[in-house]
Amino acid sequence: MLAAILPLEEARSLFGARGVLIGLDLGTKTIGVASCDPDRRLATGVETIHRKNFTADAARILALAGERAACGFVLGLPLNMDGSEGPRAQSTRSFARNLSKLTGLPIALWDERLSTAAVERELIAVDASRAKRAAIIDQHAAAYILQGALDRLART
Repeated sequence: MLAAILPLEEARSLFGARGVLIGLDLGTKTIGVASCDPDRRLATGVETIHRKNFTADAARILALAGERAACGFVLGLPLNMDGSEGPRAQSTRSFARNLSKLTGLPIALWDERLSTAAVERELIAVDASRAKRAAIIDQHAAAYILQGALDRLART
């Protein structure tokens, strides 16, 4: 059971035409999780996982995917502004490789530059308190990443 890890455009055929996708925003302390409807029109935040160790984190992610009968994952790939990959992108690729050993669901990587900053601006604009922002920003970032991927899949 070794899942394919591909750029979004290449993963499209493995996802099929319909089905729920799970979006992940990997941070050092938390993992934001989002999902979409089976028609892949709207991404919504699901939860924020407080990271413990890979085994526990992956078990929770796979449980959420199972509950939603997901057909794939979209992981935010934090590229540098010049498009190069730094330590965070390498960490994301490592997480994807480890997750691929536990599931047969395809894993797509999607450029997530500035996603958390964009979500933070939106939350500030709606006057969310600092405590509220801290509690929900990761799952909102995951939804932002997944929605970007869904929009791209719909356009191509």
